[in-house]
Amino acid sequence: MNSNPNPFLGLIYHWLGGLASGSFYVPFRFVRNWSWETYWLTGGVFSWIIAPWLFASLQTNDLLDVLSETPARTLALTYLFGVLWGMGGLTFGLTMRYLGMSLGMAVALGYTAAFGTMVPPIVKGELMTKILPTLSGQVVVFGVLVCLAGIAVAGMAGMSKEREMSEEAKRASIQEFNFKKGLAVATFSGVMSACFAFGLDASGPIKELTRRHGTDDLWSGLPSLVVILAGGFTTNFLWCAFLHWKNGSAHQYLSPVARPEAGTTGRDEILENPTDAPAEEAALQAPGLAPTPEADADRRVPLLSNYFFSALAGVTWYFQFFFYTMGETKMGEDYKFSSWTLHMASIMIFSTLWGIALKEWTGTSARTKRLVALTLAVLIGSTVIIGWGNSLAPAEQAEAAPPTAEAPAEPGA
Repeated sequence: MNSNPNPFLGLIYHWLGGLASGSFYVPFRFVRNWSWETYWLTGGVFSWIIAPWLFASLQTNDLLDVLSETPARTLALTYLFGVLWGMGGLTFGLTMRYLGMSLGMAVALGYTAAFGTMVPPIVKGELMTKILPTLSGQVVVFGVLVCLAGIAVAGMAGMSKEREMSEEAKRASIQEFNFKKGLAVATFSGVMSACFAFGLDASGPIKELTRRHGTDDLWSGLPSLVVILAGGFTTNFLWCAFLHWKNGSAHQYLSPVARPEAGTTGRDEILENPTDAPAEEAALQAPGLAPTPEADADRRVPLLSNYFFSALAGVTWYFQFFFYTMGETKMGEDYKFSSWTLHMASIMIFSTLWGIALKEWTGTSARTKRLVALTLAVLIGSTVIIGWGNSLAPAEQAEAAPPTAEAPAEPGA
């Protein structure tokens, strides 16, 4: 059955999704002696394959029947958007490697929020005909603009931080900080990541079919995630397989000891070229020099721990869209496009808080810290504005509905 709109409950679901997305990268910080492609793909198997199928099977009816009844064109288009989104998701991890959580998410999510929110209603022709002519629609669009302003302020804070911090301080908090490379990667990532919103929009027939099979509307988006995330897995698997071939790192899934040619020596040293290994590793390979016990300890790979933290990161990542699909069902049919902005704003809020907790803003000026505080205030305000705009819609629709004709009085009444 279809659930009744409840924008403020939807807002809570979106905040939970934002918390999951803003937090997913933290467990990866505890992975030791694995290259980026190893822990990214390990986490991705849980994000894109295991979790979607598990939760869709548990919470929806007749999952396989629903997918088999879905028109081939819908499946293909939804999957294709997932493949394109996968390119953005893949480079999203690289964005945080080069810019850190706060600045990286600000740039990437700015593009993602703008494209993912506004393109679907524009393509459908609903922006000018159903949204802007109403007060509720105007409030929602204003909230979207406030969100984009908040993301812009976050970007200003990140650039202010980049100007103020010394190179040594930057690398103390973000080992591979590179502003120019990070900006280019974040731009590409943001635009391609918006394809997830397009995939959700294209998967409408899947949602309708699962509802026909008796799935409650609250869970009706979960089968769509199975298809979209399969596309994302395809892109990421191919790229990580290429990196395994290039870096000789495929053995890491089973090896208890890190090999020098793997191109990584620890949690934050993710090197793309084996020749970039630190001098002390090169010395260990020199003739006549036996490895020391300390060096052996540094090169041990805690396989069980690495799998655990990678899986934790992957499942945490999946929960952003688990809660997203729940929140979307509560925003009302006309303004469900605003869910994408709520999602982006929530991610920014919690990723900024994580950036503060992880001391990414240590050493910055009072001005920069005020910009960070302003970012949080504006983004939180944007989510409240959008939720309020959605709450106005039912009253407007009731006023616009034609009056019900009164039944004629019965004789003798």
